[in-house]
Amino acid sequence: MRIVRARRRLGAGTAGRSARLRTVPDSARYAPHAGNRRLHRYVVVTRPGMLRAIRMVSPGMLQRPAAAIVVCVDWAGVRAYGFPESNPGPYIDVGTAAATMLLAAHGPGLGAGPVTSFSRAAVAVLLGAPDGVRPELIVCLGHPSPQQPPPVRRRGGPVWTDQVRREHF
Repeated sequence: MRIVRARRRLGAGTAGRSARLRTVPDSARYAPHAGNRRLHRYVVVTRPGMLRAIRMVSPGMLQRPAAAIVVCVDWAGVRAYGFPESNPGPYIDVGTAAATMLLAAHGPGLGAGPVTSFSRAAVAVLLGAPDGVRPELIVCLGHPSPQQPPPVRRRGGPVWTDQVRREHF
């Protein structure tokens, strides 16, 4: 749990061109994918100008990352396999790849955080994505901030022990 808590907030610094960064997108190939079909594409962004442009169309990107990995789905490939676009499999695979990269970033001392609030069309244009390939999630990378936010605590809401059951409801 220490790893999960420590990776949430990014501080200032440059991690974009380091050898440590290369291990993060590489880790996505070890993430489980439905039927082992590799229908995702990953774009590593390290240029400051491109990162600024992506931030401009990403209201959910509160941090100022030193690098970002844009996880895209090859929807043309999804259709070629005969899956309808309503099939949840590609989205589940985006999540497993992102979770794997978030944890992999911690090993070499990087902080990481996901972003899903962004203009998919604008990021696709910025990246020059081919037809049928659409960005679905951005993993922001940088140095972890020494000050991490406290866990969210709801007042009057459910507590974690009420959410988890053992063996049955």
